[in-house]
Amino acid sequence: MTRSEQVALVLTLLPHGEHGAVVRFLCEGTGLQAGYVAGARGRGKRALVAPGNRVALGLAARAEGQLPQAHVELIESRALLAFEAGPAAALAWLSALTATMLAEGVPHPRLFAALDSLLAGLAAGMAGPALKGAVARYELLLLGEEGLGLDLATCALGGPADDLAYVSPKTGRAVSRVRAVGQPWAARLLPLPAFLRSNAMPDAEAAAAALALSGHFLWRHWPQQEQRIGPLRARLTGTDGERLAAAVGAGKAGG
Repeated sequence: MTRSEQVALVLTLLPHGEHGAVVRFLCEGTGLQAGYVAGARGRGKRALVAPGNRVALGLAARAEGQLPQAHVELIESRALLAFEAGPAAALAWLSALTATMLAEGVPHPRLFAALDSLLAGLAAGMAGPALKGAVARYELLLLGEEGLGLDLATCALGGPADDLAYVSPKTGRAVSRVRAVGQPWAARLLPLPAFLRSNAMPDAEAAAAALALSGHFLWRHWPQQEQRIGPLRARLTGTDGERLAAAVGAGKAGG
């Protein structure tokens, strides 16, 4: 029997057997991992494997290719996030997104650190535009970790880098305001909120535009997942009207 131990974040649970569950974790050192937790849905362990929890995870398998048995010890509980609408929506989306899009066993230390920090912020009361902006940053980071990142550093048409205001919905490359003015395709560009290129905090309009941007590329690259987990994202991003407003107006790239 082999066993490895590391820090991990609980993502999702799939019922298995009478009381157990197959639990997916994002591990600090080895990325996405799955393990069977006996009694995970019982009263004694339910809070232990609540999504968002920071845990010490030991995985033990009797043979190669066998689903490991998971031994879990709590480091930090975030179970209370599930009892408030805003944090619960964010937690459900972030957990499903991470568990669905990543391949197992590929290390993602930057993604682990970002998700851990985001969940800690949720637990500390982060909400509103700050939360939505942080989720958009995380989605863009996940795209980058999967080799699908956007180029938000330079203008695709050679314009000045300090004037970047839009993103091509096809290439994911930034476009400067001066290069877009008067072009017949300008109306099809996605707004690039300025806060995504700095450490600034977004306002409500900029956060919504950032989610529209990251969401466009999530579903462009993984269209088969939109119907499956898209409703979880919709609970977080707001009403249909808010989502439409975020995608309208190439001239509104504030932030």
